[in-house]
Order: sequence, then structure tokens, then C-alpha cells
Amino acid sequence: MTKIKAQAEACSGERTYQELLVNQNPIAQPLASRRLTRKLYKCIKKAVKQKQIRRGVKEVQKFVNKGEKGVSLLSGIMVWQETHCPMKVYCHLPVMCEDRNLPYVYIPFKTDLGAAAGSKRPTCVIMVKPHEEYQEAYDECLEEVQSLPLPL
Repeated sequence: MTKIKAQAEACSGERTYQELLVNQNPIAQPLASRRLTRKLYKCIKKAVKQKQIRRGVKEVQKFVNKGEKGVSLLSGIMVWQETHCPMKVYCHLPVMCEDRNLPYVYIPFKTDLGAAAGSKRPTCVIMVKPHEEYQEAYDECLEEVQSLPLPL
């Protein structure tokens, strides 16, 4: 059995939040709690329906660098996965977010992040933008993410 198949089988079953934290990367801070992770997944699902997300390192980085046409102020919540992907792929993004005052948070597993975004493929970063259709859920998530302590 190949390594990829073994990982896929291990990922296919239901896992608890504590099981997902076994392979936690120590530099993945701030880490979302189980409750906040669920709220973020629900907010991401609502944002997908309104097409208000950016998915993947390239797309998110381009959005953070350039912004959106006609929008001078960036707003949104950055959500990263913290395991099973080399951190060097997206380790520059937290610094970019801190420079632009964008809130960000890490969650435990990327296949769940991809599934919440309506994709069959896992993804390591998603940016959720605000929209009036799910503003209440977005504000609640934003408040909790901003209350988390940033790493030194």
C-alpha cells in the first residue's frame, strides 16, 4: 500500500478534534478551538454560496497583495490548516496579514477545510470575505478570531 493511500484511508473516518491535534505544528498559532472551528466551517459554507471566498495559496496571496478592484480596504478572515502540508509553502502569509491587519487563524486539518469550501480536494488556506447574507455569522467568527492571542 502506498503512503498516499494509507493517508487517505486514515483521513476517511470521523476524527475527534483531539485526534486531529496529535500532529500539531508548534508554530501554528493562533489555533482555533473546536467550537470556533465549527463556526468557521459554517461561515465558509455560507460564503461559498455567495462566492465570497478565496481558496489556495496563489489566489489568496494575489488578493492580499493587490486587493479587489474598487476596494481600497482589505477585509476578511484568513483560515489556514496546520498539518500535513509543508509550512514553507505559506509561511509568508501570516506576516502579510499582520502587516495589513487581517485576522487569521489555524485549524487542524486541510481535508475538512477543503470540504467546507465545497471542494473534493484539500486546501491549505482560505480567505472568507464579508457579505450581508451571512454577516451575523461572519461577525461572530471575526470577533472570536480577533480575540485570540497572536504569536510573538
